[in-house]
Amino acid sequence: MDIKIYHGSEHIVRKPVFGSGNAYNDFGLGFYCSESARSAAAWAVGRDRNGFVSAYTISADRLRVINLCSSRYTPLHWLSVLFNFREFDFSSTTAYRAREYINKNFSVDFQGSDCIIGYRADDICFKIAQDFIDGKLSYQSMRYYLTGGDSNRQFVLKSNRAFESISFAGYEPALSNIYYTEAYAKEIKVLRSLRPYISKKDLFVDRMIAEEISSYDTRL
Repeated sequence: MDIKIYHGSEHIVRKPVFGSGNAYNDFGLGFYCSESARSAAAWAVGRDRNGFVSAYTISADRLRVINLCSSRYTPLHWLSVLFNFREFDFSSTTAYRAREYINKNFSVDFQGSDCIIGYRADDICFKIAQDFIDGKLSYQSMRYYLTGGDSNRQFVLKSNRAFESISFAGYEPALSNIYYTEAYAKEIKVLRSLRPYISKKDLFVDRMIAEEISSYDTRL
């Protein structure tokens, strides 16, 4: 099965290089793309900087793809992977206990995967995740933000085999005055809709730890 994916950056990337990138990105070293050209365009631009969207097809039939956005996983599984690469603040007792609880109950064996599909922890998304492990934001609110649409999902090539399965399919310019403004407006709209407490059924991390909620709990 061929999948169309897109990479947004300041440059046209005709041939991605295995082993390059930033080891402290969400899922470590890899080539970060999206299945949405519009999302890639938003990632390519800055406030006063245009960019490019490079398009590719990838043959995924023989690749091991872990989709953290699928029904098999929860946002807590995504967090357990992020803990390996991103620098969270675990100085509070609540955050420290949250990390231990999530790693124990929601760890993902991503070693040896060719590709990872998961939510993109941009500045706002990362803050929401930090607020959750600090006990300031409910699980429901974090999940609402993460799963509200496809715009923050990324498709990451991790292995040499994945890089060998990708083919360049052209590029398009991405204009800041269109995509930066659009992305900013969407973020503000979602943030305004978030509330730290919705109902008595909401799960905060302290309660989840106390009740030993597992990955099989229907409330997740």
